[in-house]
Amino acid sequence: MTRRTDAHPELARPDVRAPFFSTWKVGTPERQRQTVDAIARTWENRPWPADGLLGYHVYTGHDGSTLLHHSQWADEQAYEDFFRTHRQERVDEIDTAVPGIERLWLGRYRHYRSLVRDHGPAPVPGCVVIVDVEFEGPDPDRQRAWVDAVLEALQSDPEPRPGAVSAHFHLSTDGTRVLNYAEWESARAHIDALAAPGDGIGSGSDLWKRVQNWPGLTGGGGVSRYDHALGLVPR
Repeated sequence: MTRRTDAHPELARPDVRAPFFSTWKVGTPERQRQTVDAIARTWENRPWPADGLLGYHVYTGHDGSTLLHHSQWADEQAYEDFFRTHRQERVDEIDTAVPGIERLWLGRYRHYRSLVRDHGPAPVPGCVVIVDVEFEGPDPDRQRAWVDAVLEALQSDPEPRPGAVSAHFHLSTDGTRVLNYAEWESARAHIDALAAPGDGIGSGSDLWKRVQNWPGLTGGGGVSRYDHALGLVPR
């Protein structure tokens, strides 16, 4: 069966070999709440659909319009089996409850590296920040090299920003994107970090300038803040 949980997902689970992210546009904060409730009802009224699905989490965007979805799969075949046999009935029920949902994108990723705050017990994240960057063409070596450079800059920053809990870097399977799932103590801590001296989060060091001017970096989806709204796991 399906069980609801308030616990945030463990992003570096070794048995999650196919983490997926997607976003829906629903329009208003009220429709965000309605959609989360519809997802919960739809899933909790059905058996857990696949042994290969290890967790499914939904987040409400601070923009008042979007939802982020993060599903943790043992492998891509488990998702393909779910897509073929169980997905459509769930989508139909949710769309009946909340008509007009726009499904914007689905990204297939692999977890690459994580950085977790190492002083004291980790707090429950009060805000999830998604940083999405895109490169001008597929290049897995470039994806990894850029993440390595970001982590080097973070670890050498003489003035780390307070409130950061963790950063989990994922590489898209098509070789063109990097997604950082970052956990913060609060949205205010992240906003204050963005407003700190330097270009973005960082000290303005040569290492950060190297990251921000990486060859082939074109931009992407930018930075978005979310609240964890729903966690579903097998009972």
